[in-house]
Order: sequence, then structure tokens, then C-alpha cells
Amino acid sequence: MPRLPQIKPRDVEKVLLKKGFSPRPTKSSHVVFVHPNGQRTVVPAHNRPVSTGTLRAILRQSDITVEDFLKLL
Repeated sequence: MPRLPQIKPRDVEKVLLKKGFSPRPTKSSHVVFVHPNGQRTVVPAHNRPVSTGTLRAILRQSDITVEDFLKLL
């Protein structure tokens, strides 16, 4: 399994948008993304890299493989 890079939340959001997710309006420090098929995932909106465990959870919740994620970056 390829290693995940240290990545900013904004880059994670761009990949989710490419995969068809859309952000829901929130007033918190996290952004909820929803796919038309009902899948949901939450991305932290902090100004520091997303931890590896959190990134893996986001990918698992959105059914994106690590390889696909790295290609879409």
C-alpha cells in the first residue's frame, strides 16, 4: 500500500469535489461533504496537514482508494 503524503485539508476537499461530493454549509471548523448516493464524510478545516489516520478514515468513508487519491492530487 502506498504511503500517504502530508496534505492540507484544501487539497483533500479538491479531490472530494472531483469525485462528485459537494460541501454542506456549516459554521464549524469541519466541512461535511455529501455525495449524491448518500455517502458522507467530514474534513477538518484547519490550517495544518491532515493526520494520516484521519485521511485514511476520509478515504474509507468516501470509498476512494489510496491509489485513486494520489492520482487525483
